Amino acid sequence: MTPRTTPPRTDALTLEVVELIGTVVARYHEEYEEAAGRHSLTGAQARVLALLAREPLPMRRIAQKLKCEPSNVTGIVDRLESRGLVERRPDPDDRRVKLAAPTATGRETAARVRESLDFAREPLAGLSDAERTALRDLLKRMLGEDPAED
Repeated sequence: MTPRTTPPRTDALTLEVVELIGTVVARYHEEYEEAAGRHSLTGAQARVLALLAREPLPMRRIAQKLKCEPSNVTGIVDRLESRGLVERRPDPDDRRVKLAAPTATGRETAARVRESLDFAREPLAGLSDAERTALRDLLKRMLGEDPAED
């Protein structure tokens, strides 16, 4: 068996893949901003709401997931809270920590934003289950995650 070598980062195929990923990301962000705007949210507010719809989180964890400063998250959560989409509550495991959690209206809004994201649905619908699974697993590997953890 011959050892596998990593292709150089500047080969034509790698550059094409990087450009395609960039195009996908740009189109996704564009559609995400438009979907958020239809619900009178900024893209950042919609992303925080989507994270919280999965599980309540402390501000620091939200900032880590979004790769931004906790002070930015505090402002976003303040605005979402003023609209009745998010509430702060004590962490049951550590009462000193406050969790941001979606209200029922916040969960409904997050679901409506998510449902209005059509960009990838149509192209993905054209792929077989095996192709979508392979794509998911490859993306997870690129992110350093173990595809087997599903």
